[in-house]
Amino acid sequence: MIDISLQKLLKSPGGRMNLNVQVKLEEGKLITVYGKSGAGKSTLLMLLAGLMDPEKGYVKVGDEIWTDTDKKIMLPPQKRKIGFVFQEYALFPNMTVRENLLFAQAKGQPGTIVDQLVEIIDLGQLQNRKPNTLSGGQKQRVALARALVRKPRLLLMDEPLSALDHEMRVKLQTYILKAHREFNLTTLLISHDVSEIIRLSDFMIELDQGLIIRQGDPVGMFTNDRVNAKFQFTGEIMSMVKQDFIVIVTVLIGRNLVKVIANDQEAAVLEIGDKVLIASKAFNPIIHKIS
Repeated sequence: MIDISLQKLLKSPGGRMNLNVQVKLEEGKLITVYGKSGAGKSTLLMLLAGLMDPEKGYVKVGDEIWTDTDKKIMLPPQKRKIGFVFQEYALFPNMTVRENLLFAQAKGQPGTIVDQLVEIIDLGQLQNRKPNTLSGGQKQRVALARALVRKPRLLLMDEPLSALDHEMRVKLQTYILKAHREFNLTTLLISHDVSEIIRLSDFMIELDQGLIIRQGDPVGMFTNDRVNAKFQFTGEIMSMVKQDFIVIVTVLIGRNLVKVIANDQEAAVLEIGDKVLIASKAFNPIIHKIS
């Protein structure tokens, strides 16, 4: 169990804000931190990593105390078993992919972990290339592998896929899931993408103005538990066309356009650009706006 109680006074566009997060997270899960810009998501990850000190609070990871302001315990980042993946790749430009991974190793750590990561994250054909020859998606795969070299207990990811196009983003999601499961990680991922959250997450916490306002299963939170169906997909409304007594709603799901028939009552709460959940229930597709 990861027991978190942290307070930090922050400056936000609306003035001062007090980040006050109290939560217990189950280890081995992939947890998404969701919320508006300026809600305190990145600050929370920085506090967990030891890159920022709280005014008050503690972080307990199993039997280990990483932060405790009352006991004046503040482990530096290098003594916390963490991996951190940022939006920026921060790779050493003068080193090859393999050299970047080897550089991240702890002293005396066996080199087999690098070979293992090269295989898991599919870096075999890239390992002798330098970062300036790689695409954005390839660089982010290297950054992910580098964060895993020391086998972290906690993997922190601050919107690592936000700068990538949809196709590359989906591929990277697969690598993240694969690494998360292979290394039995506890992963905290910041994301604004509803489809990404639903695909990856076991649990979600939503921050607003520095406070947790909701937490739980992502599908249930986004749909308010209104849908019980075997097949569910999330997408974005591209168009809505009224025909007689129905409305034909065109939804972009991944790279595919799907047309769903909605009645006037369902369509009344929908707009172009809305994120929606499409589910199959008793062979009839139903559509719900994601809140």
